[in-house]
Amino acid sequence: MKLVIMTKSTFFVEEDKILTTLFEEGMDSLHLYKPETSPMYSERLLSLLSEDYYRKIIVHDHFYLKEEYNLGGIHLDSSDAQLPQGYNGHFSRTCTKLEELKDSKKKANYIFLKNVFDNKEMPNNKHSFTMNELEDAASKGLIDKKVYAMGGVGLDNLRVAKDLGFGGVVICKDLWNKFDIPSQTDYKELILHFEKLKKAIG
Repeated sequence: MKLVIMTKSTFFVEEDKILTTLFEEGMDSLHLYKPETSPMYSERLLSLLSEDYYRKIIVHDHFYLKEEYNLGGIHLDSSDAQLPQGYNGHFSRTCTKLEELKDSKKKANYIFLKNVFDNKEMPNNKHSFTMNELEDAASKGLIDKKVYAMGGVGLDNLRVAKDLGFGGVVICKDLWNKFDIPSQTDYKELILHFEKLKKAIG
């Protein structure tokens, strides 16, 4: 099962150092997700990372960065978002409904299925599917190695995602909550948590 790390939606001082350490510890898929931010901040962050890691980075916005920095690909944040004209490289997509998966999987390299689990930090962000619906989708082949679970995914439910047949998981808050931006500079706890996640997916 693939482990995808999604960045925080905002930039912060220690971010390049943490991302570099995560890459050094074996992170092989980073989604750069910075909605409604100026592209110059993404450029600055990328310039602080080693070029060795660029192929492992997927951008959700400012798609010109893909070519400029020779990144791994782009991500479309909805089932109806269009690819940039003439683009034929690696791309992934987010879907919110099970019925969107069949067609989306045919074209994209992989799909994020949103709101698979409850978001503990944001009680209003509830799961969109019952376990029965997910099990039924898995039995019909809608959930497979090209579909990654997103939303509320953490160490406590990785096994459930694996048993359902998801090909990967998207980790965001479960990791970044291990580092308090305003008060911390030591990010050892975050790195240790990443190691646990990596071990759990096998």
